[in-house]
Amino acid sequence: METNVAIGGRAGLVLEGGGMRGLYTAGVLEYFAERDLYFPYQIGVSAGACMAVSYLARQRGRNKAVNIGFAGDLRYLSWKKFLRHRRELFGMDFIFDEIPRSLVPFDFKRFEEAGEAFVVGTTDVETGLPAYYGKGEEGFDLLTLLRASSSLPFLAPIVEYKGRKLMDGGITDPIPIRRAESEGCDRTVLILTRHKGYAKSRNRLGWLLRKKFGAYPKFVEAMLRRHETYNGTLSYIEERERAGAAFVIRPALPLKVGRVEQDKAKLESLYAQGYQDAKRAYPRLTEWLNGACKAGSG
Repeated sequence: METNVAIGGRAGLVLEGGGMRGLYTAGVLEYFAERDLYFPYQIGVSAGACMAVSYLARQRGRNKAVNIGFAGDLRYLSWKKFLRHRRELFGMDFIFDEIPRSLVPFDFKRFEEAGEAFVVGTTDVETGLPAYYGKGEEGFDLLTLLRASSSLPFLAPIVEYKGRKLMDGGITDPIPIRRAESEGCDRTVLILTRHKGYAKSRNRLGWLLRKKFGAYPKFVEAMLRRHETYNGTLSYIEERERAGAAFVIRPALPLKVGRVEQDKAKLESLYAQGYQDAKRAYPRLTEWLNGACKAGSG
């Protein structure tokens, strides 16, 4: 099914993370793929980046097959293993090596050949600042970068990449709209995994952060400011919506799925919710992308 959207200029797609809440994003992207709707530029962090790559590789249904198909599999997520070894909750080798290379093969060739730009956002643990990596850069290692962007403090180890120590991209730039704009995007479509009105609360575990990451004081500072970063970004997104430069698709109500949800029925429902929300928003999105709509919100 082809889209009837004419995307002019430099339109960008910005994808928030959120662990298993990313199934909402997967549902939205599945609808976009059905409509053959792709954007010149994509940027995502954590689960958002992970969902984007199968979409860009034109592998419809793959996000569902991976993230719902392996829900409940102890190789995918195991509290028992985490509590015993205190290293990682998600099976990072399983998710970022075994699944894409053999169990549900990722089409690396199709991804590389896709004409759209793709950027992964991570956090540099030593500087406490965002670190971005784009497809096409020399030595770009997709799976390592997706792993780094998805490595949550306390739940996964630090990932080393090209001499840098990286973790969850959502810490320092949770919804990278400003990065997209700085790279030339004059309009952005954002897929968020939190309902309108959500505000992140202050981190009250500063003592634990300092104990665990005391060797990286700037990273600890970034974690303690995370709520300010997130809430400030939401305020900026609202400004861009009012200016007609951003279109947001987000859950209408608070999600009943947590970051580490493994209930397949709930995940199926969340995926369907994203798909239906995209379907409902599509007529307005079409008008907005064609320049007939001054501002939009899903």
